[in-house]
Amino acid sequence: MMRRTITLRQSLHALIAAPLMMAAWPAVAEEAPFISVVTGLAPDDLLNVRAKPSPIGKTEARLAAGASVRNLGCNDIDGHPWCKIESDNPKATGWTPARYLVPLNPATVPDQAADTSAVAPAEGGTGATPDAPDLTARLGSTTQPASPETKPKSAAEIAMQDAYGLALAADGTLQIPCARYVGQPMALCAANVTRKGTDKADVTVTWPDGGSRVISFDAGLPASSDAGSDFRFTREGKLNMIRIGVSERFEIMDTVVLGD
Repeated sequence: MMRRTITLRQSLHALIAAPLMMAAWPAVAEEAPFISVVTGLAPDDLLNVRAKPSPIGKTEARLAAGASVRNLGCNDIDGHPWCKIESDNPKATGWTPARYLVPLNPATVPDQAADTSAVAPAEGGTGATPDAPDLTARLGSTTQPASPETKPKSAAEIAMQDAYGLALAADGTLQIPCARYVGQPMALCAANVTRKGTDKADVTVTWPDGGSRVISFDAGLPASSDAGSDFRFTREGKLNMIRIGVSERFEIMDTVVLGD
C-alpha cells in the first residue's frame, strides 16, 4: 500500500512539471539578437535612423559613434545596402546605411517590399500598386514622355526626385534639409540657386532663425562655403551630404545644382 502511494505522488509531480518544462523550451530555442556597433562617422557626427531606407526618409533618431543596436537584417536598395535596426537609447526602429554598422547582419529583412513601396505616395484603396507619378507633367516640361521601352525608375528614385523637383520654383528658390546646431534634427531651410554655367552654382541657404550660408559647387560637386570653418562632404547616389564646421549639415541633390 505504501509503495503505491509513493508511485502516485511521483507520477503527479512528473505531470505537473512537464508543462512547465515545455513552456520553457521556446525561451531556450529563441535566437540571440544580432548586435552591430555604429562606426565610421565624422568627428562629432551622428548617424540618422530613417523611417524608410532612403536618404530623404523621416529621421526617427540620431545615434552616436559606438552605440550598440539590434541589426534586424540588411537589404540592397537601388544599389545601396541599408540595414534595419532597433535602438534602446534612444528608443527607435528604422533604417541606416550599412557602411556605418559593424558587423553586418547577412540576413535580409522580409518586409522590404512594404518598406520601399511606402516611400512613393499611395492612392486609392484597391490594394494594387499605384502608377509612378509623371514628374515631367508635374514640373511642366515641354519634353516628350519617355518611350514605353524606357526602364521605369524605382520608388525611391521617384520619391527623391519628386521631393526636390517639386520644391523648385521658376525663380530658383527651393527648400533643402539642413541643421545649424549640434544635435539638432534636420529640418527644411529656404535656399536659392545661382547657376554660373553647366556645372557651377552657388546655393544660398537661409537659416530659419536668421542668417545664411553660401555653398559653392564646382564641376557639379560641393567645393567651398563662405564660412571659415572646415568644409567636407560625402556622396550617396546623387545626394551630397555636406558638413561645415562642427555642427552645420546640409543635404543637396545633384538636380538642385545641375538642373533637370
